[in-house]
Amino acid sequence: MKKLVLFLTIMFMTMSYGQEIKQIPLINVNGEGKVKVAPDQVCISATVETKGNNAKDVKKQNDEKMDAVLKFIKKMNVPTADFKTKQVALNPQYDYEKKKTSYNATQTVEIVVKDLSKYDELMEGLVQQGINRIDRVSFESSKLAQYQSEARKLAMKDAKVKAEEYVSVLGQKVGKAFTISDNSQVYHPQPMYAAMRMKEADAMGSSNETLAIGEIEITANVSVSFVLD
Repeated sequence: MKKLVLFLTIMFMTMSYGQEIKQIPLINVNGEGKVKVAPDQVCISATVETKGNNAKDVKKQNDEKMDAVLKFIKKMNVPTADFKTKQVALNPQYDYEKKKTSYNATQTVEIVVKDLSKYDELMEGLVQQGINRIDRVSFESSKLAQYQSEARKLAMKDAKVKAEEYVSVLGQKVGKAFTISDNSQVYHPQPMYAAMRMKEADAMGSSNETLAIGEIEITANVSVSFVLD
């Protein structure tokens, strides 16, 4: 008898709870916000690579070239805080056909240039001082966080406008946001670095435009569920 009473009690509570649960009418939309800005700085990742048969000589040559590179960067008045060594390596490479071991030394420096007018001169000087590999050139904004915030706000506004457009024909209104998901992905454009100024053009007293910097497009994407009133 006790088991029957307990079972009936549980069933009654379950039915009552089920009746209290109400489905919330929602509309799910995606919003996108875009902010376009001109970059105000460039990040350059450059490498000195040296190869040879003697590990000590290879390292010495590589160190001398990188020393000249760092001195040139300082000469260009790039603040010490804006350039740093990212990687140093000395690796043996065995040639199975010749049965000989050679060595490959690399040093990579990352430079942030906040005066874009120095770009051409800096790139040309880096190569002249011993840089033989440009790994990356990325044009960026020093106010990225601010523009990302603006893009997110625009994305939310876009989502609300879309929701209102959808429900306007139904005679309903968009209420409070129920859930919000940020689907944004940060993207930094990395254009190919331009060729250095040609000697012929310099001899003629003319200069080449080597950059078309353009604009950075900062995008935010959100998914929002709004309650329908």
